[in-house]
Amino acid sequence: MNEVRVRIAPSPSGNLHIGTARTALFNYLFAKKNNGKFILRIEDTDAERTSQEYVDNIFDSLKALGLNWDEGPDVGGDYGPYTQSERFDIYPKYIQVLLDKGFAYECFCTPEELEAEKEEATKNKQAYVYSKKCENLTEEEKAKLRAEGRKPAIRFNVSKAQKAFHDSSILEFDDLVKGKLHVDTNLIGDFVIMKSNGAPTYNYAVVIDDALMKISHVIRGEDHISNTYKQILIFEALGFEVPRFGHLGMILAPDRSKLSKRHGATAVSDFVEQGYLTNALLNFVALLGWAPSDGQEIKTVDEIAQDFRIGEISSSNSIFEYDKLKWMNSHYIKMMPLGELKEKLKKYLTKYDLSSMTDEQYTRMIEVTYEPLTLLSDITDAVAYFFGGDNVELDAKAKENIETELSQEVLRAFVEQGETWEWTEENLHEKLEKFRGDFKEQKGYKPKFTMWAIRAAVTGRLCGADMTAILAILGKEHSLNRARKCILTNVGK
Repeated sequence: MNEVRVRIAPSPSGNLHIGTARTALFNYLFAKKNNGKFILRIEDTDAERTSQEYVDNIFDSLKALGLNWDEGPDVGGDYGPYTQSERFDIYPKYIQVLLDKGFAYECFCTPEELEAEKEEATKNKQAYVYSKKCENLTEEEKAKLRAEGRKPAIRFNVSKAQKAFHDSSILEFDDLVKGKLHVDTNLIGDFVIMKSNGAPTYNYAVVIDDALMKISHVIRGEDHISNTYKQILIFEALGFEVPRFGHLGMILAPDRSKLSKRHGATAVSDFVEQGYLTNALLNFVALLGWAPSDGQEIKTVDEIAQDFRIGEISSSNSIFEYDKLKWMNSHYIKMMPLGELKEKLKKYLTKYDLSSMTDEQYTRMIEVTYEPLTLLSDITDAVAYFFGGDNVELDAKAKENIETELSQEVLRAFVEQGETWEWTEENLHEKLEKFRGDFKEQKGYKPKFTMWAIRAAVTGRLCGADMTAILAILGKEHSLNRARKCILTNVGK
């Protein structure tokens, strides 16, 4: 087999969508599995929809995911992506080849004329196919139209190309994912490959780029299947080797509608901003339509690449389950080395004054709060009660708990006895064990009710991190003052 060369070719009309990220990942995995090359090409022929902001987002998102491409223009010692708009001088050459071979012709139809054709087809309840009215214009007729100020577009002659390379009007190809696919080319119609302003259309430019970049396999979404037939014909008409094509099923939302922002994050940068780890995101996305041979879902990208089999990708659509992604993300958070996790979490703690803590206190705070996290951003709320000094906001359940006679009794005893305690985590653990035991023995209070009273007053919640760690990090003064406030104030009354 010749060298495997694949590409991801997004249009910069929006931030890198999770669906495009999956396509990029599957191309990347296929290249690594086959010791091939993974190439990035920005398809920005549509100037009106192109934004440098989106180009940068695509570039940065792929880098963040670790999907580094293997070649491109050398920019500052790094590979920049190929960009179609910088290759406009290449495309006219091959237009002329198609014109000379008779596989393309000039079309002088105005938008109004074309719209009239479409309306007529609709009126007759027929699928619209261009009438080919410009196919056989004489040079005199063309000259007259030019004299009127008309600038021609270039159309590809579908029927001529089909007859030149195939025995019938049926065009078939063997899809790497979906198996054999075919179309009757009579239904395609002659399509524009270069606009009247000289700009190449998508279906034309992509063929030239794929051919010149020696792309061996084109792996992309199934929404491109209709384009594939057109592109195969152009490859053949120009004498280029036709790559193998594989089309992936769509990614749908849990309600089986098209995945959109109303369901949650859809752009890679949004997921990262919310606190999803890129390794977790990649691992999850790899399982959208593909399954590991050993059934083990948690895998590194390198492990997935070694196991990746394109022929076993499901041809059906995949459901994007946010809950499963959160579960996988929580798993990756737990696997992350504490030192690395501490640094990543600081991004979500900017509302707090971390300088009020020693590094030892900060480390301990993360140690006792990270395990329940499903998103890195969850840390913002998870550690709120470690800040605020003597003040803490009580939630509804904490207020209700504190107002009970049992809790008031516990808090009075806690403040009184706590004044005499050595305020280290080890000693606090020992003292609280005895404190709970004494209340159970003397009052019959269950230990959990005793601790709920202290937790409610000190943290403003009935659940959270290990209580001895919280008290040790907060320190004696803040811990006891919070408890005092709940005794002296008739909270909620």
